[in-house]
Amino acid sequence: QVQLVESGGGLVQAGGSLRLSCAASGRTISNYAMGWFRQAPGKEREFVASITWSRGTTYYADSVKGRFTASRDSAKNTVYLQMNSLQPEDTAVYYCAARPFSATTNRGNYTYWGQGAQVPVSS
Repeated sequence: QVQLVESGGGLVQAGGSLRLSCAASGRTISNYAMGWFRQAPGKEREFVASITWSRGTTYYADSVKGRFTASRDSAKNTVYLQMNSLQPEDTAVYYCAARPFSATTNRGNYTYWGQGAQVPVSS
């Protein structure tokens, strides 16, 4: 079992920045890959970014590439999503997720999910 606890959401103005955190506990988290997803009102949950614990390999959706950065602190068992140049279309509930071994963009392949963090971006 893996528990994921997110923090760092909140209201931000367009052009601003925000950093989300996802603290992981439970099984040997170093064997897992972490994903960030978001769900806007009325839309399906979509992939944002992923990062592996072992090598820190990252992958991004085209919509956030160059603006968002995923990172991890192995000593704290925490992954982060630094979001810069936020726009109103980034408004969503953001979720972190974990799955064994390799990362994927498919939300159905992730086993464990955080509770979600609201990120409203005002224009």
